[in-house]
Amino acid sequence: MTTDSTKAAPDRAELPAQSPPVDPAQTAAAEHAAAGKAPTGRIPFWSGDGGEGARRNLGLLATLVVLVVIGIATRPDLYGNASWVWGNTLTILKLASVVGVVTVGMTFVIIGGGIDLSVGAIVALAGVWCTTVATQSYGAGGMIFSALVVGLAVGVVNGLLISYGKLVPFIATLAMMVAARGLAAEISDKQTQVSDNQFINGIASTQPLGIPLLVYILAAVVIAGWVLLNRTTFGRRTVAVGGNAEAARLAGINVRLHTLLLYALSGLCCGIAAIMLTAQANSAQAAMANLYELDAIAAAIIGGTLLSGGRGTIVGSLLGVIIFSTITNLFAINGLSTEAQNMVKGGIIVAAVLIQQVQFGNLGNRFGRKRASTA
Repeated sequence: MTTDSTKAAPDRAELPAQSPPVDPAQTAAAEHAAAGKAPTGRIPFWSGDGGEGARRNLGLLATLVVLVVIGIATRPDLYGNASWVWGNTLTILKLASVVGVVTVGMTFVIIGGGIDLSVGAIVALAGVWCTTVATQSYGAGGMIFSALVVGLAVGVVNGLLISYGKLVPFIATLAMMVAARGLAAEISDKQTQVSDNQFINGIASTQPLGIPLLVYILAAVVIAGWVLLNRTTFGRRTVAVGGNAEAARLAGINVRLHTLLLYALSGLCCGIAAIMLTAQANSAQAAMANLYELDAIAAAIIGGTLLSGGRGTIVGSLLGVIIFSTITNLFAINGLSTEAQNMVKGGIIVAAVLIQQVQFGNLGNRFGRKRASTA
């Protein structure tokens, strides 16, 4: 039996032709042409997504300028003295140094989709631990080592509870906040422990090239954090886990281990901050670093870090810390109450969150319109 090779194939429903890949540069050129502009052949940095961080940071710098202008208007007698202005600037940076180090670790945690309410308690526990008589007998090296190890260990416990114990980050770190404060009070017997080590105490008073050593430590931590977030696989995985943990898992990322490392990094930053704060006060107690968790979270939000995770910058968080330190300094030189200062800070936090919602709402609408137009 022979088959007819020329037999016509059965009719098939015609499939729509697949659209070719869209070149972003061509899209940008088309948009420029529609607006009556000459095509540039590339996406403008300032108007693209890549320029969003730069625009936000410039906005934060503008906020700092406004705060300085307010200071000049309210206290022209002080700002008219150049030496006072320089000294006051160093005071603001020194005030921002300890919270700034904690904020770097907090920024990583929030970008990774978590939250850490225990950072202030970890700083207190590490500070109390490193100032015990037994620890001080090992000298400055022993004190620094113990503070870093305690901070790292508590961070690892937080990470284990959240990543492998599957506890909600808010609950796990809230429990750790209470437990760490209680342990610090137990170790110190609710007393202030004085640091007798001259090297540790000298960290706060040493000023290489006229700049406090605490500012150098902050700069080193910020630079290390920026490199880790923007130039390493660890940073890219942090953004991926915070943006969509399930997609990151399917892409081959060990989400549990990475979450553990994020909280360990936060604890390590708390250990560094404990040494800095102990050096400033020449002592440590269970009540130290009170509400540092709120300051760190607020600074990260002001800097553009999304509470839902997946987005944030180290530079923005640093500027957020400096803005809050400048506000504190501005209220202090004008003799205003701490209560009024806290109300202003609260208003700034609410405004920052609302701005984020508006920005991403507009972004979502924009993408929605693009999908509708290409459907």
